[in-house]
Amino acid sequence: MEINLEGIVVISGNYGSGKTEVSINLAVNRKRAGVDVRVADLDLVNPYFRTREARGALSDLGIEVVLPPGKYLYADLPILSPAIAGMIRQPSQLTLLDAGGDDAGVTVLAALAEPLREKKVRMLQVVNPFRPFTDSVQGCLKMRDEIEKASKMTITGIIGNGNLIDETELADIYKGYDFVKALSEESGLPLEFITIASELLPKADMKYFSCPALPIKRQLVPPWKKAVPLTPGNLDFKTLKLKT
Repeated sequence: MEINLEGIVVISGNYGSGKTEVSINLAVNRKRAGVDVRVADLDLVNPYFRTREARGALSDLGIEVVLPPGKYLYADLPILSPAIAGMIRQPSQLTLLDAGGDDAGVTVLAALAEPLREKKVRMLQVVNPFRPFTDSVQGCLKMRDEIEKASKMTITGIIGNGNLIDETELADIYKGYDFVKALSEESGLPLEFITIASELLPKADMKYFSCPALPIKRQLVPPWKKAVPLTPGNLDFKTLKLKT
């Protein structure tokens, strides 16, 4: 099974869900699959761990990242580049909008209501069941409701991103998958894909999952750590296929 995303896709989720890391790795995955990808950084609330932190690596791979004006790049201010509205009006094969976390972060989407109104848009909620507020199905549904109300958009699918960062073990991946699968059944939303850290892939039983898995190479790391290089390899950014 392949990740099948085209057009305008909004990646949303609460703080700590890992939505920006997912956005970066998804962009690279689709680029390596031959898809023309552009990314818009809409996180205008959180000054840390935003898509723009990986703009150099993404640009080297031919992925355009639309950012706020240079002098405001690291400002914690609600500044929206007119270029973002332009890329929505004329989207690439895949246009990823990395929205801010929680309801406050996605309010910027309401400001884009006019250019988005005439487009087919998919909005995906990234869920990490090991984080506060999304550690229960009801918590995830509440977060979904808050995001939808603030953005004036409808969430159309789920991305499972169950992890404990460096402490993640395979058991956590399976547990996280079981959770988002149950969430998918309860909410009626499709489970688009899950994520697995690239270093855990060789040990994972892919037949356990009924959806695609996106390998994750961490890019948003604290200053004392180095991001995993975005270089090709046997398991790098190739959406894993289930064995039949």
